[in-house]
Amino acid sequence: MISETDILNAKILIVDDQANVALLEQLLTETHYARVTSTMNPREVFDLHRENAYNLILLDLQMPGMDGFQVIEGLRTNDSDRSLPVLVLTAQAGHKLRALQVGVRDFISKPFDLVEVRTRIHNMLEVQLLYQQLDNYNRLLEQTLQERTAELRESEARFRSLTELASDWYWEQDEAGSFIRVSGPVLEVLGIRVDAFNDQKTIDEPAGWNEAERAELRARIAAREPFLDFVFSRVADNGVTRRFQVSGQPMFDKACRFIGYRGIGLELAGKA
Repeated sequence: MISETDILNAKILIVDDQANVALLEQLLTETHYARVTSTMNPREVFDLHRENAYNLILLDLQMPGMDGFQVIEGLRTNDSDRSLPVLVLTAQAGHKLRALQVGVRDFISKPFDLVEVRTRIHNMLEVQLLYQQLDNYNRLLEQTLQERTAELRESEARFRSLTELASDWYWEQDEAGSFIRVSGPVLEVLGIRVDAFNDQKTIDEPAGWNEAERAELRARIAAREPFLDFVFSRVADNGVTRRFQVSGQPMFDKACRFIGYRGIGLELAGKA
């Protein structure tokens, strides 16, 4: 929310002739606006705005040397302004419509009605500060997202490094039991295709698995249970029994819907 203190501390630039500058400065000072600047040279507006980033510019459309519409066009090139921070001052009805068409959100009619001036300035500042607050929030959100993405990538790289050190292979299955990611020499270590872990059968799946062990593992997966250091074995064609150890945990999305398993495995060659 925008407080009254925020509004009274907003930065305001007045661009008009000497008489109107004096009148508006006095009005804003009496209303307790604390940061009011003025100029009678419209060519100074661009440098002043770049330096001070005004929350509101009170701009007379009929100025010597450069009219207000040229000033507006120059201000529109400032990409940092989400909403053009200009409140035009004019006595000509045709200028009001033209100003609205080029992006100005409001205007103050001349001669000035002081109550109207106070009200329009206050309302315009509240809108501009809300836009600024939203832009700041979006920048913070984008920065946080970039930092979290970098942290996630670093975490994933660290996780891959650790799993490579702690295991022979890393695997992921989708909710249907199909392998969607495998790293490590699974084919070489196990002598099977990766989809032979579950109920799916493949034409090149070797024989010799301990079916009781495999049935127990399939039952745990079907029950969506995590498993740690589950040992299963297979008798190779040469009669040698090879033993393997696998750990896995179910994965769920934000809606708590099961989306598969991930885990690691290694061969227990030479271990009891």
